Amino acid sequence: MPKQILLCWAIICSGIISYFCLTDSSNIPAVSFPSIDKVVHFCFHFGFTISWILFFKKELKGKSTDDFKAYLISFIFSVFFGITIEILQGVLTTTRAADVADVLANTIGSTTAIFTAIALKKQIDKI
Repeated sequence: MPKQILLCWAIICSGIISYFCLTDSSNIPAVSFPSIDKVVHFCFHFGFTISWILFFKKELKGKSTDDFKAYLISFIFSVFFGITIEILQGVLTTTRAADVADVLANTIGSTTAIFTAIALKKQIDKI
């Protein structure tokens, strides 16, 4: 798959996450499931990290330690993106608040994505 498509996909995923994390929470349907917010953060950052891994693996292909760099860059990007979103929730929104537990859920989602990508390396390399 061309890296331009992977880049577009990663940017679209980032935009969707930004929208849902910064939109007025009254616009999002309420779900009565314990800790659903943390599950959503985990899933968002799992997908975010995977999408950026796919792009960076293509971008860095053929360079030494390319897999490690793709995983590391994607992980760091995801963690900083998550922290930035939490800060923006506290600063820009009136219906949301910054939450350290959300940052932890984001980080766990990113970490799980890294280990999943490593486990599925052969399949990912075919993309």
